[in-house]
Amino acid sequence: MATPSMEDYVEKIYELIQSKGYARVSDIAMELNLQPSSVTKMVQKLAEAGYIHYERYRGLVLTPAGQLLGEQMKDRHTMLSEFLRTIGVPEEVIEVDVEGIEHHVSPSTVRCIQDLTSFLQENEDVREALAAHRRRRREREAAEQAAREQAEA
Repeated sequence: MATPSMEDYVEKIYELIQSKGYARVSDIAMELNLQPSSVTKMVQKLAEAGYIHYERYRGLVLTPAGQLLGEQMKDRHTMLSEFLRTIGVPEEVIEVDVEGIEHHVSPSTVRCIQDLTSFLQENEDVREALAAHRRRRREREAAEQAAREQAEA
């Protein structure tokens, strides 16, 4: 079973291979803002766990298990980003939030979020109703806060 950290590494390796055709320790370190020595240690763990083939001073190759995990992590990441975007989370917050939650949702929760996301994307009227609800709620909260401040004054 992969740890959240292992999942992050495999996802990054998968992304690098998809975009550049290869992944090296130095590429991973730069992308994850880590020291190459830290990446090397994790790469060795990933090789022991059967997710990658690794030879020192050469590139990394995902095993079939690593390829599958990379695809799953990338799909989960994309789906959570789409969900947060669909419900109106600001773009500058989405990536941070996805990184914070992507390893803490079960497969059944992921499926439910996928269903809700596709439903919201297919039903503009529901998205508009959600946006209107959000505006009314913010207005009500602001009015309540103003009333509290006035009462305290």
